Amino acid sequence: QVQLVESGGGLVQPGGSLRLSCAASESIFNNIMYWYRQAPGKQREQLALIASGGGTNYADFVKGRFTISRVNAKNTVYLQMNSLKPEDTAVYYCRLQAGAYNYWGQGTQVTVSS
Repeated sequence: QVQLVESGGGLVQPGGSLRLSCAASESIFNNIMYWYRQAPGKQREQLALIASGGGTNYADFVKGRFTISRVNAKNTVYLQMNSLKPEDTAVYYCRLQAGAYNYWGQGTQVTVSS
């Protein structure tokens, strides 16, 4: 079973940046990788995905601010977040899709506040 560990969250001021990492215990070479977030009292929402070939897709509300990337040799996917807003406060999760199976990390908290 694949283990995913997110890191890089924390407290940041509005307008600031963070880079989240998601490290997998196994190769992610052939897998689509996703980033999600869930704010208190809200449903989990998909932010971005990156295909095995590097193609990406973003939710409209993060386009131009967030960038997803991957380094297969490190079994790691990243989410660069710029121009952060208080409404970006949430727990951020990565997901690995392997056929019919989905694996989730435990999440990392991002708080945007002055």
